[in-house]
Formats: sequence, C-alpha cells, structure tokens
Amino acid sequence: PKKAEPPPRLSREHIFEAVDASLRRLQTDYLDLYQLHWPDRYTPNFGELGYDRSKERDGDIPFEETVQAVGDLIKAGKIRHWGLSNENAYGVTMMVQTALRLGVPPPVSIQNDFSLADRRFWTDGVAEACSPHAVPGGISLLAYGALCGGTLSGKYHKDDKSDVEQARHVLYDDFQPRYRSERVMAMAGDHIEIAKKYNVSPTELAYAWAASREYMGSVIIGATSMKQLKENIAAFEKEIPAEAIEEVDKLHLQYERPYFDPGLCRMGRKF
Repeated sequence: PKKAEPPPRLSREHIFEAVDASLRRLQTDYLDLYQLHWPDRYTPNFGELGYDRSKERDGDIPFEETVQAVGDLIKAGKIRHWGLSNENAYGVTMMVQTALRLGVPPPVSIQNDFSLADRRFWTDGVAEACSPHAVPGGISLLAYGALCGGTLSGKYHKDDKSDVEQARHVLYDDFQPRYRSERVMAMAGDHIEIAKKYNVSPTELAYAWAASREYMGSVIIGATSMKQLKENIAAFEKEIPAEAIEEVDKLHLQYERPYFDPGLCRMGRKF
C-alpha cells in the first residue's frame, strides 16, 4: 500500500513547496496574499474549551523558521503579503514579534471564525493583538462563518424545510455542531425577530453587523445557489438601520458563548 504522506507543517521546506505548487496551479508569478491556515503547535481550536498542557508536544516548528521562510518568499517576489488563520492572541503576538525582530513585514490579515454567536476574536484578546496599537498597520480580520453555516440566515427556522434538504448541516450531522447548539438556535431565533422588526433579512443583518466591526477587513461569504449569492452581495450594499445593528449586538449579553451547550465542555460536541 502507498505510504501515507506526513501532515503538512509550517516548516521552511513545506511552505516553499506549498507556495510553488499554488503558483503552478494558478499559473501566476506571485500571490497577493498567502495565509498560514493553522498553527503548527498544539493549541485549542474547534471543540475545545481551554488549553490542555498534556497535549503539548515536542518538535514544533520554531516561529523563527516559519517567519523567515515567509520573509524570503516576499524577497523572492513570490508573495506580496502574508496572513494567519485560526490563530489566538499568543500566536499572533509571537508571529508579529518574530517578524519585527527578523526584519520581515508583519502579517496583514487573520482569517478566523467570527459571528454574532462566536465573538472569541473580540473577547479573547485577538482583536487587541491585531490592533494598529500593537502591530504596525494593524492586522485585519477576514471573518468566516458570519452566518454560522447558514443558521443566522433563518433557513433552519422556517416551517418549509425544502431549502435545507441539501444543506451540509442536514446531510452531515456532525459537521459544524457549534453552529447548531441549542443556544445558538435560540439566539438565531431572536436575531430573526430583530431583522423582521427593521424590515431586513436575517442574512443582511448578520453580515451588516459583522462588517460594522472596527477590526473587520472583509467578511467572507458562501453560497450554494445564485439566489443565496445575490442576497449575500446585496447585504453589503443595503443600508441597514444603525438601531438594528445596535439591538442585535446586545444579544451576546443574553447568550454568552452560545456555541457551548450547557453541561458540555466542547463546542456542541459530546466527548
């Protein structure tokens, strides 16, 4: 049988291989933005409530090796800017400080899960670590999951379920359970009612709220139909009442970290 490939690491070798492969596939000479998709070290992410020292491991790629590789790719003209993804405040700070020490331009973006229901970027110190006060020029958030996998669009609260028959949360029961916890669904219901009150769609309100955050660089959208795509684009072109954004913003006071189900220590998942 074919030997399994080792998992990708943030080593100089793997980063160079990945960039060169992307350039070949895209048939281009350079990448405007290259993001490091996941931390090389152990860090709690999807499903974990907190940091567990027993999961620490030896052999992590040093921050210096990763950052220097990125810097050399910038000097070679293969990438123009770089960013992070699924990072926390510690990782951002270490990457930035390492870059400044090595004379490498600091990252300009961070692609993290962020929505009305998941504000860890704002509450857990990442927004501070990305502030222009901490990083020359600041690090802009590229938010994914702003609709919580479609939950905040209201489609799962409709009596007519025909729109969700082929939805990922229906087809794959264990996919993104954090977006379907009991409290996220309750929060989404309140969000829908606020949208009705101001005569906007739940999708428009969820995207407008995300786009209004001071640290937002861009909100990543997703669609499986032309109808969804048009509604997503329109959400950023429509003027949403400031009162609506303020009212929906206060939901986090009622639903703090709703992606954790009561009695569970994981994001919507049982052990």
